[in-house]
Amino acid sequence: MNNADRSIQSAPKEQWRRNIVLFLSSQTISLFGSSLVQYAIMWYITLNTKSGIMMTLYILCGFIPTFLLSPVAGVWADRYNRKVLIMLADGMIAMSTLVMAILFLFGYKEAWLLFAIAAIRALGSGVQTPAVGAILPQIVPADRLTKVNGINGSIQAVIMFVSPIVSAALLTIATIEAIFFIDVVTAAIAILTLLLYFRIPSHPKASDQPSTSYFNDLKEGLAYIGRQAYLKSFFKFMAVFFILMAPAAFLTPLQVTRSFGDEVWRLTAIEIAFSVGMMAGGGLIAAWGGFRNKVHTMTLATVLMGVCTFLLGIVPVFWIYLAFMALFGVAMPAFNTPTMTMIQEKVDENYMGRIFGVFSMISTSMMPIGMLIFGPIADAVDIEWLLIGTGVLILFLSIFLGRNQPLLEAGKPAVQESSASS
Repeated sequence: MNNADRSIQSAPKEQWRRNIVLFLSSQTISLFGSSLVQYAIMWYITLNTKSGIMMTLYILCGFIPTFLLSPVAGVWADRYNRKVLIMLADGMIAMSTLVMAILFLFGYKEAWLLFAIAAIRALGSGVQTPAVGAILPQIVPADRLTKVNGINGSIQAVIMFVSPIVSAALLTIATIEAIFFIDVVTAAIAILTLLLYFRIPSHPKASDQPSTSYFNDLKEGLAYIGRQAYLKSFFKFMAVFFILMAPAAFLTPLQVTRSFGDEVWRLTAIEIAFSVGMMAGGGLIAAWGGFRNKVHTMTLATVLMGVCTFLLGIVPVFWIYLAFMALFGVAMPAFNTPTMTMIQEKVDENYMGRIFGVFSMISTSMMPIGMLIFGPIADAVDIEWLLIGTGVLILFLSIFLGRNQPLLEAGKPAVQESSASS
C-alpha cells in the first residue's frame, strides 16, 4: 500500500467523503461553464461561416494541443501538486476566455481568435485530464473508486445533456460574450473551492526534488508501460477501439440527415437519447458496481457497443434507432468506469499521471484518425455499411478483450469490499 492509500485509509470516513463532494462539485461547475462555451463557439462558427473547413479547423485546434501536451502533462501530474495543476489549468482556460470576451466586446470577432481560444482551452484540458485521473485515488478509498467513478460519469452525462440546451437558450436571449463571462465565473468558483476548502496532501513524489529531466521521466513512464503486460494490451485495444468508434461517434448525425430526414429535431433527439442513456448507465454502474472482474464489465459494454453500432446500420425506423442510441449511451459508462478504476487501482502511484497522460493522448487522437479513414469513405459508401462493418469488428475486438489473460488478471478486485468503509 502506498503513502496515499495509507493516508486515505487512516482518515475519518467523513473527511474523504467531504473531499470528494468538494472536488466533484468544483469540477462539475467548471465543466458546465466550459461546455456552454464549447457549444456556443461551435454554433457561432456554424451560423456565421457555414463552412465545413472552418468547423474542421476548429475541431483540429481542439484536439491537437491536447494530444501533443498529454504525455508531458502526465509527467507534471507525477512531479507536482495535482490540485495546483488543476487550478492552474482552470485559470489558464478562464483567462483566455476572459480575453476573448473583452476582444469580442470591442468588435474583434475574427475566426482565428476562436481557433486560438480552442487551442488554449485544449492545452488546459491536456494538463487537467491526467491530474484529475491521478488525484482521485488520493481522495477515494480503493473499494469506493468504482462507485465514485460511476457517479462522476453520471454527472458528466448530465452536463452533456443540459449544456447544449442551455447554451442554445442563452444564445437566443444574450450575446456570445455573455456566455464567455459565465465560463469565467464558473472557473473562478471552481478554483476558489479547491483553494479554500479542498484539503489534501501532495502525493509523495511531488515532495521530492526532481533528479531527472522531463524526457527521462517520460521514458520511464513508457518503460513502465512496457513492463506491464496488461497496460500494453489495454492501450493497443484502446487505439483500435477508438478508431472503430469513429463512424458511430461522428457520422451518425450525417446518416440521420441522409436516411431519416434533415429536420433539426432529429439531430437533437439522437443527442438527447445518447445523453439520457449515459445518465442511466452512470447511475447503474454506480449502484451495481459491475462484475467482480472489471474486464468482464468492460467486455460486456464492448459487446453492447458493437451490437448497437451494427444495429444503427440496419434499423429502418427512427424511433427504434433512438432506442439503440440510448442503449449505446448506457454502455459508455459501463466501459469507462471500470477502465478508470482498473488504472487507478493497479498503476503505481509514482507513474499514475504519466499513464493517464498516455491514455488521454490515445483517447483524443484515435477517433479523429478514424475520421480521416472513414470520413472520405462516407462520401462514396453508405454510412450504414460503415456502421455494420465497424460493429462487427468491435464484436471481434471484444473477444480479444474478454480472453486476454494479463487484462483479466489486472481486472480482479484490488481490495476486498468492506462494510467498514461504507
